[in-house]
Amino acid sequence: MKTTDFDYHLPEDSIAQTPVEPRDSSRLLVLDRKSGEIVHRVFHDIGEYLNSGDLLVLNQTRVIPARLFANKPTGGRVEILLLKREDLLTWECLVGGKGLSAGKRVRVENGPDAEILTVLEGSRRLIKFSEPIEPFFPKAGHVPLPPYIHTTLSDPERYQTVYAREPGSAAAPTAGLHFTPRLLDELNAKGVKVAYVTLHVGLDTFAPVNEERPEDHKIHTEWCELGQDTANKINDTRKGGGRIVAVGTTSVRTLESWKGGMPIQPFTGPTDLFILPGYKFNLVDMMVTNFHLPKSTLLMLVSAFAGRELILKTYEIAIKEGYRFYSFGDAMLIR
Repeated sequence: MKTTDFDYHLPEDSIAQTPVEPRDSSRLLVLDRKSGEIVHRVFHDIGEYLNSGDLLVLNQTRVIPARLFANKPTGGRVEILLLKREDLLTWECLVGGKGLSAGKRVRVENGPDAEILTVLEGSRRLIKFSEPIEPFFPKAGHVPLPPYIHTTLSDPERYQTVYAREPGSAAAPTAGLHFTPRLLDELNAKGVKVAYVTLHVGLDTFAPVNEERPEDHKIHTEWCELGQDTANKINDTRKGGGRIVAVGTTSVRTLESWKGGMPIQPFTGPTDLFILPGYKFNLVDMMVTNFHLPKSTLLMLVSAFAGRELILKTYEIAIKEGYRFYSFGDAMLIR
């Protein structure tokens, strides 16, 4: 298995720059991973493929305004992207700017002073703020959009799911962006249950695998939580013969991070689960997901679920059919 096995060509105009309105009017490609059959639908039709007793598992993380700007004592401007909070004052960050070595100080625009504590790999730094940064988010923070999106959102809430509750992500769990409150109500009325997990998405999610062999890639670590209520619903769904439908690769990684067998128990902590073809899925029966970047860990994950050749063939068809790719793009239901 080589990283190049997960490469494909995507025309620039296939990358969605803006979300569609309403959310559930995006397109939905339904893929049967056993037969290879592909059906083209609209996202609000997803209920036709779900049964009473099935369980939708949604990631309730909320994107924080993690993009900050700061000034050096010399006047130079610095960009700071918050990645992971280490303690009350200290964050692992990506920084843009020269001379940001350990001991250097900056002042966040409309925010507190900060000091570079440690130089990490590449542009990463451990930064300590003089005060907790969260209260400054309304004035100092900007929602970070992925680098392939070149437009500005008129409404930052459009990069949040309608059920986002737990702040902590640097990027949205984009498969969930297609759901509306009305669609969730319709699914509930049909008997489809909903449960929530939390996985705070890091920007490494978008990073391509650069190693020749995927197995040599060191995947990012993200914090996740699966609570008692969700554990109960999963166990009840399994007993009742329903299917576990993971919404997004982040929900998949959270669910599959449980290795204790049934019944599932609540858990909290870091996960560095790297799902590659050959992986045996323990909990996930169906998956809702967007279309992912070439040579990414996410494309490898969906290839593990449906088969690499079938996924690449499906992507080729999606491109020809005019599907919109990446964060603001259309969705797949893999069954």
